[in-house]
Amino acid sequence: MGTGCDVRHAKITPMSSQAIHIPHGPARSAHLLQRTRAEWRASGGDLLLFAYGSLIWRPDFEFSEALPAKVLGFHRVLRMRSRVNRGSHEEPGLVLALVSGGSCRGLVYRIPQAQGDRVLDPLWAREMPNGVYEPRWLNCDTPAGRMKALAFTLSRHSPNWTGDLREPELLHIFRHARGRYGTTLDYLLRTVHGLRAQGIRDRELERQAHLAARHGLCAPLEDA
Repeated sequence: MGTGCDVRHAKITPMSSQAIHIPHGPARSAHLLQRTRAEWRASGGDLLLFAYGSLIWRPDFEFSEALPAKVLGFHRVLRMRSRVNRGSHEEPGLVLALVSGGSCRGLVYRIPQAQGDRVLDPLWAREMPNGVYEPRWLNCDTPAGRMKALAFTLSRHSPNWTGDLREPELLHIFRHARGRYGTTLDYLLRTVHGLRAQGIRDRELERQAHLAARHGLCAPLEDA
């Protein structure tokens, strides 16, 4: 695969930025998958994904290229309730989301067109079990140029948006929240280390990791 900007992806119509008035759940998730798949197929090119959290350290799919990337207009926050992957209905956890404002550094993965369908289905089962995220095609600036890549964003109007969390709330979650993929705290620490491995320092996530360490919930972060 070439490393230049794929102009075909730049023509994707960002329908996913529109609000979907279907309650969260399997029906909404299926609807968004169908629409996102149609948008990608209409582009006629490879599938591009913007990774900003666990997809960096556990992509679970093969890709032909991974490029450092920066998105303007969205930033990464640990403020989305998780009742499946990193928490439960009894003890909700947290996962990362992209919300409007600021910027975010991550990776753009290129999945060859022939493999795109085989990647989308398990990716949706992992990221969209309840259809909470808003999938969008975002402009990503990379060393190879600007590309439109699929990213999972969150509206501040979502019932899964937590807003600001006080330290006692965070510590309770770090102590108790566990889901099908493990604990919220493990998710946070893996993300911090995964970002550092890509030369990315997220000050807020590292502050939260230091908070957990100060209360004896994990080992201290090494200075880097």
